[in-house]
Amino acid sequence: MRTLLLVVLALSAFAGDKDFNGRWDIKVENAANRRAWWLEVNGAGTPKMTGKFISALGGDLNVINNLSIQDGLLSFSFDRKGAQPAKLVYTAKLVKGELIGEHFIEGKPQKTAFIGKRAPVLKDKDDNSWKRGKAVELFNGRDLSNWAAMVPGRELGWKVENGIMKNVAGANNLVSAETFWNFELHCEFKIGAHSNGGLGLRGRYEIQIIDDFGKPAGSHGTGALYSRIVPTENASKAPGEWQTYDIRLVGRLVTVTVNGKKVIDKGVVEGLTAMAHDWDESAPGPISVQGDHGPVEIRKLTVTPLTK
Repeated sequence: MRTLLLVVLALSAFAGDKDFNGRWDIKVENAANRRAWWLEVNGAGTPKMTGKFISALGGDLNVINNLSIQDGLLSFSFDRKGAQPAKLVYTAKLVKGELIGEHFIEGKPQKTAFIGKRAPVLKDKDDNSWKRGKAVELFNGRDLSNWAAMVPGRELGWKVENGIMKNVAGANNLVSAETFWNFELHCEFKIGAHSNGGLGLRGRYEIQIIDDFGKPAGSHGTGALYSRIVPTENASKAPGEWQTYDIRLVGRLVTVTVNGKKVIDKGVVEGLTAMAHDWDESAPGPISVQGDHGPVEIRKLTVTPLTK
């Protein structure tokens, strides 16, 4: 009888563990860089639980190798290498259907609170029913009046010269004043040698801009949905040349054309990328421009909303 009771209690615990399964959009409380996180859990309540996480180590999509649930507490960690090695620890409980968690560095007292909610199902399909609305010029060619700094209290680090917006190395990221749902985005840009930038769609999904001319296509390369979707080819030009991106986002389907070549065709956006700063995937979001790496110049940035 005692053995049967233990089995029943174990099965009951596993049943509760299953509620952790799914994809979670995560808001980090009081995050200095305003970044959002993303978590996927599969197989909770079974011996074969797996997970993925953004962002811990350089913002990549990291596979979780030590995911566990004990007494209703989900926990995992990553070992940070390099000049400042550390163990990054994440724990969370389910409270009224939301993740309530903490992040800390092992051996240090400081803790960062976070909250996660289930990623929504976005039902919009990229079909022939969408109509192009009135184009919105996010860059007016004169000033940065349509933009705000992603990180409050930090110098903007951008200026406008001869109708071109330019950053300095390590500048703040820009966030558009207007928000959008489904849209087409046209960007004309130029980057310096060894530079790195990006465009944030709805403030959540980064299309990578980088100097990788002549290299193989990759998940961190030109035109990639950063760390998630690899382009079919690297269609970039050499640094110092003007380039174009034409991006179409409908629901979770993204199409990317680089310098006239379609490199992602209705790719499925599974969730947030490392550049994400707007965690609510159910609502319209801004366009953001990464400026915290190398030099980037932009002369055109146009959004055309798509409506029924």
